Amino acid sequence: MGISEILKGVNSFQKSSFKKNREKFIDLVKNGQNPKALFVGCSDSRVVPNVITDSDPGDLFVYRNVGNFIPPFSPEVIFHGTAAAIEYAVSHLNISEIIICGHSHCGAIKGLYQRDKMDDTSMAHLKKWLELGERAKKIVENILATKELSHEEKLKMTEQISVVFSMQNILTYPKVYERVQDGSLSIRGWYYIIEKGEILYYDDEAMEFVSIK
Repeated sequence: MGISEILKGVNSFQKSSFKKNREKFIDLVKNGQNPKALFVGCSDSRVVPNVITDSDPGDLFVYRNVGNFIPPFSPEVIFHGTAAAIEYAVSHLNISEIIICGHSHCGAIKGLYQRDKMDDTSMAHLKKWLELGERAKKIVENILATKELSHEEKLKMTEQISVVFSMQNILTYPKVYERVQDGSLSIRGWYYIIEKGEILYYDDEAMEFVSIK
Protein backbone atom coordinates (compact mmCIF):
# COMPACT_ATOMS: atom_id res chain seq x y z
CA MET A 1 0.00 0.00 0.00
CA GLY A 2 1.57 3.27 -1.19
CA ILE A 3 0.85 6.79 0.04
CA SER A 4 -1.90 7.33 -2.54
CA GLU A 5 -3.80 4.30 -1.24
CA ILE A 6 -3.23 5.44 2.35
CA LEU A 7 -4.66 8.89 1.58
CA LYS A 8 -7.67 7.29 -0.10
CA GLY A 9 -8.17 5.29 3.06
CA VAL A 10 -8.05 8.45 5.17
CA ASN A 11 -10.66 10.05 2.94
CA SER A 12 -12.85 6.94 3.10
CA PHE A 13 -12.60 6.87 6.91
CA GLN A 14 -13.65 10.51 7.19
CA LYS A 15 -16.62 10.07 4.84
CA SER A 16 -17.81 6.68 6.06
CA SER A 17 -16.51 5.07 9.27
CA PHE A 18 -16.07 8.32 11.19
CA LYS A 19 -19.57 9.53 10.30
CA LYS A 20 -21.09 6.22 11.41
CA ASN A 21 -19.24 6.36 14.73
CA ARG A 22 -19.23 10.13 15.22
CA GLU A 23 -21.06 10.01 18.56
CA LYS A 24 -18.62 7.41 19.87
CA PHE A 25 -15.63 9.61 19.06
CA ILE A 26 -17.29 12.68 20.56
CA ASP A 27 -18.01 10.74 23.75
CA LEU A 28 -14.37 9.60 23.93
CA VAL A 29 -13.29 13.25 23.71
CA LYS A 30 -15.81 14.52 26.25
CA ASN A 31 -15.38 11.74 28.80
CA GLY A 32 -11.87 10.57 27.98
CA GLN A 33 -10.67 7.06 27.38
CA ASN A 34 -11.38 4.29 29.84
CA PRO A 35 -9.84 1.10 28.44
CA LYS A 36 -9.77 -1.96 30.66
CA ALA A 37 -6.77 -3.61 29.01
CA LEU A 38 -3.24 -2.77 27.93
CA PHE A 39 -2.41 -4.73 24.80
CA VAL A 40 1.33 -5.13 24.14
CA GLY A 41 1.80 -6.44 20.63
CA CYS A 42 4.31 -6.60 17.83
CA SER A 43 4.76 -3.83 15.27
CA ASP A 44 4.24 -6.45 12.54
CA SER A 45 1.71 -5.06 10.04
CA ARG A 46 -0.17 -8.37 10.02
CA VAL A 47 -0.99 -8.17 13.74
CA VAL A 48 -3.64 -5.51 14.36
CA PRO A 49 -4.96 -5.62 17.97
CA ASN A 50 -8.38 -4.07 17.32
CA VAL A 51 -8.93 -6.39 14.36
CA ILE A 52 -8.03 -9.65 16.09
CA THR A 53 -10.05 -8.73 19.19
CA ASP A 54 -12.91 -7.18 17.19
CA SER A 55 -12.79 -4.16 19.52
CA ASP A 56 -13.72 -0.50 19.09
CA PRO A 57 -11.81 2.76 19.59
CA GLY A 58 -11.38 3.33 23.32
CA ASP A 59 -11.50 -0.37 24.21
CA LEU A 60 -7.76 -1.12 24.24
CA PHE A 61 -4.70 0.87 25.26
CA VAL A 62 -2.25 -0.43 22.67
CA TYR A 63 1.53 -0.42 22.73
CA ARG A 64 3.46 -2.09 19.92
CA ASN A 65 7.16 -2.68 19.43
CA VAL A 66 9.44 -4.98 17.46
CA GLY A 67 8.96 -8.47 18.89
CA ASN A 68 6.43 -7.47 21.58
CA PHE A 69 9.30 -7.54 24.09
CA ILE A 70 9.00 -6.22 27.64
CA PRO A 71 12.36 -5.09 29.03
CA PRO A 72 12.87 -5.60 32.77
CA PHE A 73 12.24 -2.57 34.98
CA SER A 74 15.17 -0.18 35.31
CA PRO A 75 15.41 2.48 38.04
CA GLU A 76 17.24 4.73 35.57
CA VAL A 77 14.92 7.37 34.11
CA ILE A 78 15.83 7.25 30.43
CA PHE A 79 13.90 7.48 27.15
CA HIS A 80 11.91 4.28 27.47
CA GLY A 81 8.67 4.03 25.51
CA THR A 82 7.71 0.59 26.78
CA ALA A 83 8.09 1.52 30.46
CA ALA A 84 6.23 4.79 29.91
CA ALA A 85 3.29 2.96 28.30
CA ILE A 86 3.15 0.43 31.14
CA GLU A 87 3.28 3.13 33.83
CA TYR A 88 0.60 5.23 32.13
CA ALA A 89 -1.74 2.27 31.65
CA VAL A 90 -1.31 0.83 35.14
CA SER A 91 -1.05 4.00 37.25
CA HIS A 92 -3.13 6.52 35.29
CA LEU A 93 -5.68 4.53 33.28
CA ASN A 94 -5.99 1.93 36.03
CA ILE A 95 -6.38 -0.91 33.54
CA SER A 96 -7.24 -4.33 34.98
CA GLU A 97 -5.72 -6.55 32.28
CA ILE A 98 -2.36 -6.67 30.51
CA ILE A 99 -2.21 -8.83 27.39
CA ILE A 100 1.22 -9.60 25.92
CA CYS A 101 0.62 -11.00 22.45
CA GLY A 102 3.25 -12.77 20.38
CA HIS A 103 2.57 -14.23 16.97
CA SER A 104 3.61 -16.72 14.32
CA HIS A 105 6.16 -15.87 11.62
CA CYS A 106 7.65 -13.08 13.77
CA GLY A 107 10.46 -11.21 12.03
CA ALA A 108 12.01 -10.20 15.35
CA ILE A 109 12.34 -13.82 16.43
CA LYS A 110 13.83 -14.77 13.06
CA GLY A 111 16.23 -11.86 13.56
CA LEU A 112 17.41 -13.34 16.86
CA TYR A 113 19.08 -16.09 14.90
CA GLN A 114 20.71 -13.57 12.55
CA ARG A 115 21.94 -10.91 15.03
CA ASP A 116 25.60 -11.66 14.38
CA LYS A 117 25.12 -10.78 10.70
CA MET A 118 23.48 -7.41 11.40
CA ASP A 119 25.37 -4.25 10.55
CA ASP A 120 26.54 -2.44 13.70
CA THR A 121 25.83 0.97 12.20
CA SER A 122 22.63 0.82 10.15
CA MET A 123 20.93 -1.68 12.48
CA ALA A 124 22.61 -0.87 15.80
CA HIS A 125 19.40 -0.12 17.69
CA LEU A 126 17.59 -3.18 16.34
CA LYS A 127 20.53 -5.43 17.15
CA LYS A 128 20.61 -4.13 20.73
CA TRP A 129 16.82 -4.40 21.12
CA LEU A 130 16.85 -8.05 20.03
CA GLU A 131 19.04 -8.87 23.02
CA LEU A 132 15.75 -9.00 24.92
CA GLY A 133 14.95 -12.24 23.11
CA GLU A 134 18.27 -13.94 23.74
CA ARG A 135 17.07 -15.69 26.89
CA ALA A 136 14.27 -17.41 24.98
CA LYS A 137 16.67 -18.30 22.19
CA LYS A 138 19.10 -19.95 24.62
CA ILE A 139 16.34 -22.04 26.16
CA VAL A 140 15.35 -23.32 22.72
CA GLU A 141 18.98 -24.00 21.79
CA ASN A 142 19.32 -26.10 24.96
CA ILE A 143 16.20 -28.06 23.97
CA LEU A 144 17.67 -28.59 20.50
CA ALA A 145 20.65 -30.31 22.11
CA THR A 146 18.37 -33.12 23.30
CA LYS A 147 15.50 -33.02 20.81
CA GLU A 148 15.21 -32.65 17.05
CA LEU A 149 13.09 -29.72 15.91
CA SER A 150 12.41 -28.36 12.45
CA HIS A 151 13.35 -24.74 11.76
CA GLU A 152 9.66 -23.76 11.92
CA GLU A 153 9.20 -25.56 15.26
CA LYS A 154 12.30 -23.82 16.64
CA LEU A 155 10.98 -20.39 15.70
CA LYS A 156 7.49 -21.13 17.06
CA MET A 157 8.91 -22.31 20.37
CA THR A 158 11.10 -19.21 20.61
CA GLU A 159 8.12 -16.95 19.85
CA GLN A 160 6.08 -18.55 22.62
CA ILE A 161 8.83 -18.73 25.25
CA SER A 162 9.62 -15.08 24.58
CA VAL A 163 6.04 -14.15 25.55
CA VAL A 164 6.43 -16.05 28.84
CA PHE A 165 9.66 -14.20 29.65
CA SER A 166 7.98 -10.87 28.87
CA MET A 167 5.23 -11.86 31.32
CA GLN A 168 7.93 -12.38 33.93
CA ASN A 169 9.72 -9.13 33.06
CA ILE A 170 6.60 -7.00 33.42
CA LEU A 171 6.27 -8.18 37.02
CA THR A 172 9.56 -6.39 37.79
CA TYR A 173 7.67 -3.07 37.44
CA PRO A 174 6.80 -2.12 41.05
CA LYS A 175 3.25 -0.89 40.41
CA VAL A 176 2.46 -3.87 38.20
CA TYR A 177 3.70 -6.30 40.85
CA GLU A 178 1.79 -4.46 43.59
CA ARG A 179 -1.49 -4.61 41.68
CA VAL A 180 -1.05 -8.24 40.65
CA GLN A 181 -0.45 -9.10 44.28
CA ASP A 182 -3.60 -7.33 45.47
CA GLY A 183 -5.66 -8.99 42.73
CA SER A 184 -6.61 -5.82 40.82
CA LEU A 185 -4.49 -6.64 37.75
CA SER A 186 -4.06 -9.78 35.62
CA ILE A 187 -1.23 -10.58 33.21
CA ARG A 188 -2.09 -12.72 30.18
CA GLY A 189 0.14 -14.19 27.49
CA TRP A 190 -1.30 -14.73 24.02
CA TYR A 191 0.04 -16.24 20.83
CA TYR A 192 -1.66 -15.29 17.57
CA ILE A 193 -1.42 -17.71 14.63
CA ILE A 194 -1.70 -15.42 11.61
CA GLU A 195 -2.58 -18.07 9.02
CA LYS A 196 -5.38 -19.52 11.16
CA GLY A 197 -6.73 -16.39 12.83
CA GLU A 198 -6.42 -18.39 16.06
CA ILE A 199 -5.30 -17.11 19.47
CA LEU A 200 -3.71 -19.34 22.08
CA TYR A 201 -3.27 -18.28 25.70
CA TYR A 202 -0.60 -19.30 28.19
CA ASP A 203 -1.94 -21.69 30.81
CA ASP A 204 0.17 -21.26 33.96
CA GLU A 205 -0.77 -24.65 35.38
CA ALA A 206 -0.17 -26.62 32.19
CA MET A 207 2.83 -24.40 31.33
CA GLU A 208 1.84 -24.34 27.66
CA PHE A 209 -0.21 -22.33 25.17
CA VAL A 210 -3.74 -23.62 24.65
CA SER A 211 -6.63 -22.52 22.47
CA ILE A 212 -9.00 -19.80 23.62
CA LYS A 213 -12.48 -21.37 23.61
